[in-house]
Amino acid sequence: MTDVEWQRTFETNIHAMFYLTKAAVPHMKPSSAIINTASVNSVMPNPILLAYATTKGAIQNFTGGLAQMLTAKGIRANAVAPGPIWTLLIPSTMPEDAVRNFGKQVPMKRAGQPAELATAYVMLADPLRVIPRERRLL
Repeated sequence: MTDVEWQRTFETNIHAMFYLTKAAVPHMKPSSAIINTASVNSVMPNPILLAYATTKGAIQNFTGGLAQMLTAKGIRANAVAPGPIWTLLIPSTMPEDAVRNFGKQVPMKRAGQPAELATAYVMLADPLRVIPRERRLL
């Protein structure tokens, strides 16, 4: 792994998330949501994807801390951490054999499609899912 690859991965996956969050939070209202994308690599890192897996672990940790930090403002922060998902990055960043076998190690024996994650993001973004403090069960 080159220094450039390591730096570019961190700049794309974690630095950009930090600066985007920093810019967005002052404009967010209570019941707003921040939804980040982590990965199964957050908890089961693939050594071939060390830079990627490291940033996904950082995203999971960042999101957990962010959720605690923003709760007083009524802003929710969550992360979705899917297993293998087919994106255009897969064929452009992996050897042909790895592309052919991508996702075959999971129970469905295939990579997921981005559209299959959509409902998770919509559910986490829904402000109606927020239960007012006075109606929460103790």
